[in-house]
Amino acid sequence: MKRKVFDLRAWPRVARHTQTVTAVPGYVIVDFTAHEVTRPLDVSFGDRTLRILDDGYRWVRVHPTGTGQGALGDALTVQLNAAGQPQQLYVDIHAGEGVGEGGFPWTDDLYLDVIADWQAGWRAGETHVIDGEELAEAVRAGRVTPELAQAAWAHARQVEEALRAGTYAPLGVVRAYLEDPYT
Repeated sequence: MKRKVFDLRAWPRVARHTQTVTAVPGYVIVDFTAHEVTRPLDVSFGDRTLRILDDGYRWVRVHPTGTGQGALGDALTVQLNAAGQPQQLYVDIHAGEGVGEGGFPWTDDLYLDVIADWQAGWRAGETHVIDGEELAEAVRAGRVTPELAQAAWAHARQVEEALRAGTYAPLGVVRAYLEDPYT
């Protein structure tokens, strides 16, 4: 596994940005706005391409603080365009999390991610589990056990179901934050 810290300040694609870290009960929210981008970022989503980074785009990370080190979990990033409309929901599946220096959240990444497009009513429409080949390679290399990989797949499928049903708890947290970021 690799430890990932969610701190985008040094991102080479972004020339000018703002970033804040806010603690709310049970979560840390990292709110990153790319004011000036040197290279936009387009990603594949099913059979189409989505732009998820350009001038004025905002990434809001909702990171749980109660899972702890060594526990299977997930963290949500909502990628919004310059008009504030969500372009993609991105959920990292992890095997432990915490908050480190400067209040920035970290995860022990399990390679799998769940992506979803945005539908009205704070729900996801189409979902995909991505980066399965990275998890398979980590198993082959001995960085992840086969049992943990199986648990990661099961957890990713649960996240997909919750996103489509509108019951994925971090969506409620990000919704409240976006509607009133000073709470």
